[in-house]
Amino acid sequence: MAGGPQGAKALRPLLDTVLDALATGAAERGGPLPTGGPESVADAVREACAPLLQDTGAGPHAALRAVVRTLAAGAADPADPHCAAHLHCPPLALATAADLAASALNPSMDSWDQAPAASELEALTTRALAELVHPQGPDAEALVTTGGTESNQLAVLLARERAAQEYTAQGHSVWGQEADPERAAREHRTPASQGAAAYTPSYTAPYSPPYGPCQGLAHGSGPGGSGPGGAHTDGHRVGDRTGHGPEHPARPHNGAHPHLAAHPHTPHPSQPGPTAPTGPPLQVVCGANAHHSIHRAAWLLGLPAPVTVPTPDGTLDPGDLAAALDRLTGPLLVVATAGTTDSGAIDPLPALADVAAAHGARFHIDAAYGGPVLFSDTHRHLLTGLHRAHTVTLDLHKLGWQPVAAGFLAVPDARDLTPLDHRADYLNADDDTEAGLPDLLGRSLRTTRRPDILKIAVTLKALGRRGIADLVDRTVTAARTLADLIEARPTLELHSRPTLTTVLFRPTGADDTTVATIRRRLLHDGRAVLGRATTPTGLWLKATLLNPHAHPDDLRALIDLVEGHTPR
Repeated sequence: MAGGPQGAKALRPLLDTVLDALATGAAERGGPLPTGGPESVADAVREACAPLLQDTGAGPHAALRAVVRTLAAGAADPADPHCAAHLHCPPLALATAADLAASALNPSMDSWDQAPAASELEALTTRALAELVHPQGPDAEALVTTGGTESNQLAVLLARERAAQEYTAQGHSVWGQEADPERAAREHRTPASQGAAAYTPSYTAPYSPPYGPCQGLAHGSGPGGSGPGGAHTDGHRVGDRTGHGPEHPARPHNGAHPHLAAHPHTPHPSQPGPTAPTGPPLQVVCGANAHHSIHRAAWLLGLPAPVTVPTPDGTLDPGDLAAALDRLTGPLLVVATAGTTDSGAIDPLPALADVAAAHGARFHIDAAYGGPVLFSDTHRHLLTGLHRAHTVTLDLHKLGWQPVAAGFLAVPDARDLTPLDHRADYLNADDDTEAGLPDLLGRSLRTTRRPDILKIAVTLKALGRRGIADLVDRTVTAARTLADLIEARPTLELHSRPTLTTVLFRPTGADDTTVATIRRRLLHDGRAVLGRATTPTGLWLKATLLNPHAHPDDLRALIDLVEGHTPR
């Protein structure tokens, strides 16, 4: 076994075998990608590994040598400067070593008794990252996720729960248009009609959601419906819920996550349940540049398809957003993007925050790509306005150099996460929580959850903000250097100057078929891994630079390869 007093002794010889196999496989590959394309890779894997399940095993060292060597030889290597297709970073050796410790110890982050130290480490680390995003608080917190998709889905879920709560508890109101002025005054909120800034965001509005997300995901397809992710009848009335709210003071703080301790009590079977929430469903509004996970989140939660505002210039225009919102009623969620997957573009966040506030809409920013720019004093101005969002997606397995997964959803106030509270008596019994055992179940929609926080905490502790900022700055500089090199060659065409670390380019005058063919030839030969992006001006090659050690000579060689594969 990997754990216990003898765990390190058992691991040590196996690690030597793994490291040797990684080195051998990488040498056999000899570049950023294996040669020969999908069929060649499939043949190599079958030859080395099949059959996997036999009556008698090959033994640990033989199995590790065969499988790890084959995996390394057939891998796309993000540490190679010519592997630049996706937001797929080369992980730091430091973070990878820490991830080994996480696997060996194997805490499960769903109850304190499975992860005593890991739960406290998670609390410290998420709070530090949340305060980076929301420095004005008042009580910033973040959840660890598997990445941008899960974070965006959680953001939509929280907005949906807030919409249901507002409608039920505030007398059929729409955000920013309170039906009960006295209640609004008690919650220190100002109607949006008195100024856009009055609702940007409502940090001081404690609330008790009428039902929890696990129930909502299992029942209903919207108000009164019956499909995944909508209304249901097995939750609790707002007035019966223990939690943060005007009718119910907060439970005494205890454990690693004091604001996440409150959760609904399971009612006695004889007690009537609440009526299904009614009212208009949440309407998500995003740009055409938004990540596909926004649309998937709406579908999973049984919400209407997002209203998609065209983004012909690559970013969401505030005037176009305002025009779209003017035509809508009911609860709204505006989604902005800070680092698009196609070009790394950043929406005009302050202006979009103003528009969302003026329309009483909740505001989410998907900064999965661009968020780590916050570490950099030189480039953090690119994210001005980020703190005004009610929810922010952030990934450190992109511009953070962490092994997958290392995602976060940050909020300005831990009470905003109350809708995630859920009951499972064997994990967070009331008497255990009241006795001081931290409640971890509301930290995620997942139950069993590995301690991804360990590698992140080690990285932050080792490098500090300035160390991570240096890596960010180096990578942004590399992208600008690549753009300079492309502009200097008349045979190549640059789409636009990079905002973050993504550079779009193509051979001058090349049509879409030519661009696609060049990319596939490079992949087949294993010489370079470039992505593709479609814009109103056609198809472009995409270089997503995430290697802070890429040298200008590496970048010259990359575009030499493109020119060498251009049909004459």
